[in-house]
Amino acid sequence: MKILLSWLNEYGDFGDPTDAVAVQRVADALTSLGLEVESADVIGGTVEGVVAARINRLEGHPDAAKVQRVYVDAGDGEERHVWCGADNISEGDIVPLATLGTQMPNGMKIERRGILGIDSEGMLCSAQELGLGEDHSGIRLLPADTQLGQPYGEALGLSLDVLIDADVTRNLPHCFGYVGIARDLAAKMGVDFRPPAPAMVITGDARTTPVEIVDGDRCSRFTSTVISGVEVKPSPEWMANRLTAAGMRSISNVVDVSNYVMLELNQPNHAYDLDTLGGGGFRVRLAIDGEHLTTLDGEDRTFSSADLLICDGNDTPIGVGGVMGGLDSEISDGTTTVALEMAWFSLVGIGQTVTRTNLRSEASTRFERGVDPHGMPLAVLRFAELLSETCPDLVVHGGGADAQSSDLMPADRTVAVRVEAVNRVLGTTLVADDLSALLDPIGYTVSGAGETRTVVLPTWRLDSTAEIDVVEEIAKHYGYGRLGSSVPKSVLHGGLTERQQRRRLVREVLLGLGISEAMPNPFLAPGTLAKAGLPAEAISITNPLVTEESVLRTSLRPGLLEVIAYNESHRQAGMSLFEIGHVYPPSESELPAEYEALTVVLAGREAPAAVAVWRELTTNLGFGARVDQSKVPAGLHGTRSATLQAGKAPLGAVGEVAPEVLAAFGVTERVAILEFNLDELLDRKAKPAQWKQTSRQPSSDLDLAFTLGDNVAAEKLEKAVRQGAGKLLVDVSLFDVYRGKGVADGHRSLAYRLRLQAGDRTLTDADIALVRRGVEAAATKLGAELRS
Repeated sequence: MKILLSWLNEYGDFGDPTDAVAVQRVADALTSLGLEVESADVIGGTVEGVVAARINRLEGHPDAAKVQRVYVDAGDGEERHVWCGADNISEGDIVPLATLGTQMPNGMKIERRGILGIDSEGMLCSAQELGLGEDHSGIRLLPADTQLGQPYGEALGLSLDVLIDADVTRNLPHCFGYVGIARDLAAKMGVDFRPPAPAMVITGDARTTPVEIVDGDRCSRFTSTVISGVEVKPSPEWMANRLTAAGMRSISNVVDVSNYVMLELNQPNHAYDLDTLGGGGFRVRLAIDGEHLTTLDGEDRTFSSADLLICDGNDTPIGVGGVMGGLDSEISDGTTTVALEMAWFSLVGIGQTVTRTNLRSEASTRFERGVDPHGMPLAVLRFAELLSETCPDLVVHGGGADAQSSDLMPADRTVAVRVEAVNRVLGTTLVADDLSALLDPIGYTVSGAGETRTVVLPTWRLDSTAEIDVVEEIAKHYGYGRLGSSVPKSVLHGGLTERQQRRRLVREVLLGLGISEAMPNPFLAPGTLAKAGLPAEAISITNPLVTEESVLRTSLRPGLLEVIAYNESHRQAGMSLFEIGHVYPPSESELPAEYEALTVVLAGREAPAAVAVWRELTTNLGFGARVDQSKVPAGLHGTRSATLQAGKAPLGAVGEVAPEVLAAFGVTERVAILEFNLDELLDRKAKPAQWKQTSRQPSSDLDLAFTLGDNVAAEKLEKAVRQGAGKLLVDVSLFDVYRGKGVADGHRSLAYRLRLQAGDRTLTDADIALVRRGVEAAATKLGAELRS
């Protein structure tokens, strides 16, 4: 919420907007109350070089339909012409003109800029361009009596101020109004709180507008007050400036006062022209399925029987209850008498209508969270008092309607608060007599004696219903910083399970190998799975956060390939990444067959690098799987990949990503990949690690190359090599695969490096020759032939 410090100061002396230290104290106090301050910006300073100018005439251009030439007089006897795209200006208006050379708040310098060969001699400014608020829908008009050439800040009575942007959470509904914020802030900072006390009184004769509430569970109170002597005209500059700073556009005095009361008292309201109100009254009912209404935003909307409508006395819809009024019911320039409506609507009902219709407003935001169902009389008088500033003959009539249903929240809610419970929850040592000083200033009236006190819950705090809610208020005003912190003590001592320890070890091993962890988005765009060479069948999200990401991933591969592609496009090649995350394959049940997976991608590396990572993991974690080259996983290289087979079920894959997949993602490097179901491996019982003495004797390497038919997996040959080498074998690695001259068609050459070592002696030539004969004999059984 946007909070103007000068406005807040009307209800308490919180600090001078020009004093940075005072502003920081206010920001800190607001944050301690749960209103986290995101920014505090100085506003209201004028832009040098922007002066008041009168529009003499406007001209269109046949080749520039979206802009017009505006001829202005800045009081110096020289007529200037500027290009302007706004449509809210007319001849005779006084507007802010940024003259040539002016430096605007956004950094832009006003210079001669031509359109269709004609230079613009300045710029007419919106409120946003002058740093006066968020409104950029049109030019900011100045008072009609402004002296030409006068700095616009003088004409608007601007002075330095501070605009605080604070996050108001759902459990602080009263803080959607300035008075609610000021009440809590005054108690927190120890200053006097000055709530509005309208001097306006009801003086007019009794005039009523009949009200019928048909669906009382959706609207438990509906009031209508007749106010005559209305003159629709512009608002005072001070009000227009405040509304602009709050992000609202000034429209007219009646509409602006309505918005001002909503922002000040958190009391949404709506003023109807009584002379055009059908039947002279109101009827509140649920809509008929298919019923239509054109709302104030100009949209023709269709409603269902779950939506609440405000109808006139003829049962014609004129507004959506608690959300937005109808277009035909808005105030016009000829309005002289209004029926001011203030009501209380069901929070849940408002939320359902807003969600279904996607129609959200400042009023619905407040009604969804909860407004004071008993604050209407004060708000009516405040509305009249503010409007009387521009309508001196204003009269508030008696006899107003106040329809209520049995669902209306009572005004005298109480709850018993035990000081023992307060101290137990907060860890404090308060006594019962301390409660009044903490709660009374914020409207929680404490009474009674003893260790349990009765607390009256204020009507503007619909979020407070139980003792624990009062304890929360005590904590905020006692001060979270004073509560301290403590570590819970227990006779039991927690620790990681064996599965959690092994999962942590997986990360440690991968990080130790120099592979960085990545965390891509779990949502994918439709078609991304197919682009990665994977089955396209996946679960689609009905209401995704981003339309382009509406599919739940079934594999970690696409996200990691996108990361590699992004880094490669930024000249960061050779990325080594892993991700541990959940995937969501579709299943026959309502829920996906969700499991935790692990994927490693090594850019610029070949398949053996992924196999080496797999072996490092299996060595450290005591689990494994058979590498089956006869089954090529989807999306991987046809001759450089294999399936990790655990029993009859595939566990994962290892190898290289297929070239066509890499091309689809825009990756030019080779990418080695390892992916498997981590859940399944962690659920297995690991083989106990066996100690093996490290030999201090020198080792010897033996290189052997075999020709082998393409129909026999290299995995089988490696297994034969290990068996034939016997106990002297320390390690074996495949370092070359060759097809071509000297090797028969349908065959390839596989070269292995065997590392041999004895534990008690230096190996002799005879030892190595014996290993060679054993390996050759084992390989021959597979049809492999030792190359010379």
